[in-house]
Amino acid sequence: MTMIQSSLNIDNAQAELAGQSPQEVLSHALKSFGRIAVSFSGAEDVVLIDMAHKINPDVQVFSLDTGRLHPETYQLLNRVRNHYKIDIEIIFPDATQVEKLVTEKGLFSFYQDGHQECCSIRKVRPLRRKLASLEAWITGQRQDQNPSTRSTLPAIQIDTAFSTDGHQLIKYNPLANWTSAQVWQYIRANQVPYNSLHERGFLSIGCEPCTRAITPHQPERAGRWWWENPDDKECGLHATNKT
Repeated sequence: MTMIQSSLNIDNAQAELAGQSPQEVLSHALKSFGRIAVSFSGAEDVVLIDMAHKINPDVQVFSLDTGRLHPETYQLLNRVRNHYKIDIEIIFPDATQVEKLVTEKGLFSFYQDGHQECCSIRKVRPLRRKLASLEAWITGQRQDQNPSTRSTLPAIQIDTAFSTDGHQLIKYNPLANWTSAQVWQYIRANQVPYNSLHERGFLSIGCEPCTRAITPHQPERAGRWWWENPDDKECGLHATNKT
């Protein structure tokens, strides 16, 4: 089967989409690919679901359930499902791999060993399994979330982390040029559901043991893996940010 993305010139697409609105980037994505889905985890992703749903009510959405999410995050998943009347595909990690990690190293090994091993088992490998079925995916990444890893993030890119020799994967980042203020302006103006943890100082929300509230003047992702170097604040889902 010939993939749609084989005819997409990534350089031309980057030039075309640079500076365009998130809605225009989403329209390009949804028109260009049939097997495409929005990855849902945070406030930015619900903004994208809201925008994409207005373009195509049948937009596909998936979310990773690591087994360590906050109760408020699970509640948000259900609210989004009901608000937009959409199915959200929940992707789980391999139980055998989780059991092996917890049995050998306990529930909090990442505080000593770093977060990469746990994230690989609970997030990266399940995501790889899902992305193998897609031609492209849509994320809520923004350049200003982490200047160390995302400052040059384009609206569209080849996802070299999850592409293989027989499967070139395209990643869209429609909110790449937006600020946090623009995201929240959209949320309030369009009554978009959001995680109640945001009202308690959590700006970037991941797994419960690895996320904490931050002070007003800290970088947005300072509350993620706070015990590690700021340059390492990626879980592997967006490894192309470092290339």
